[in-house]
Amino acid sequence: MVQAHIVVVGSTMVDMITYASKVPERGETIVGDSFALGFGGKGANQAVMANRLGVDVSMVNSVGDDVYGETTLKNFQSEGINTDFVSRVPGPSGVAPIWVEADGTNRIIAVPGANASMTEAQAIKAIESLPSANLVLGQLEIPQDVTAAAFERARKRGAITVLNPAPFAELSPRLVEATDWIIPNETEFAGMHPQGQAPTSDEVILEVATLYNSRLVVTLGEAGAALASADGAVSRAPAPQVAAIDTTGAGDAFVGAFAVGLALGYSEEKAAELGCACASDSATRLGTQSSYVAKDSAAGFLH
Repeated sequence: MVQAHIVVVGSTMVDMITYASKVPERGETIVGDSFALGFGGKGANQAVMANRLGVDVSMVNSVGDDVYGETTLKNFQSEGINTDFVSRVPGPSGVAPIWVEADGTNRIIAVPGANASMTEAQAIKAIESLPSANLVLGQLEIPQDVTAAAFERARKRGAITVLNPAPFAELSPRLVEATDWIIPNETEFAGMHPQGQAPTSDEVILEVATLYNSRLVVTLGEAGAALASADGAVSRAPAPQVAAIDTTGAGDAFVGAFAVGLALGYSEEKAAELGCACASDSATRLGTQSSYVAKDSAAGFLH
């Protein structure tokens, strides 16, 4: 099997998850069903998912000098993720209050905190210090120039660069130029489309792939994922049907697993199938990272 080392240049958050039968209206107070604290942040989630599948993962990030920063570092270390390039900075760490409704849907407010303190120099140093890395993964919960700098250095070495444009913001030309793969969900895809169209047809999906001159995978929830192939076609990866109880972090599970597939040399279609399998599996359990397949069971997803 190809040796894989993924570098995640991305965010960490502490998830504050409230489960309730419904979300409150404006000005309304309701009583929730339960509450949980967990580790999150799109970068951290994707790093954990990738690591659970057995590949080497290094995290590049900044955490605050608060208790959340300490516990985030301990969590990475317990997962076996390299934290040599996670810095501590003054101020609060990132947090994400999350509301989860009875049908498993969620609403999230991400507060970046220390994530916004990351620098291009920090990212460049990490990439240059990790010559074995063959894929670099980024998101939009840290400054785009930081991710772009990491991608540029990674590409010079021949590493694959993968961007999850979430939470959505207009993408800088510099970041797009340095990106090999873009993985939006339906909402993010609509933000990328000039007329705000959803990914309702192959033609619309190919329009965005052409516009950004990038390989594109669109996650479609229960419908799986759509892959824009290099030859101008669109293929589909179905999602295994499950009884979903919490979709929090399922998108990150897809991205982390898809990245593993690419890093291991899987075909694009097989990597998308791996992403769908891990995302659907995560939706059957509560929480974010806590919902991801355990390392001792992950071999069943790799074939």
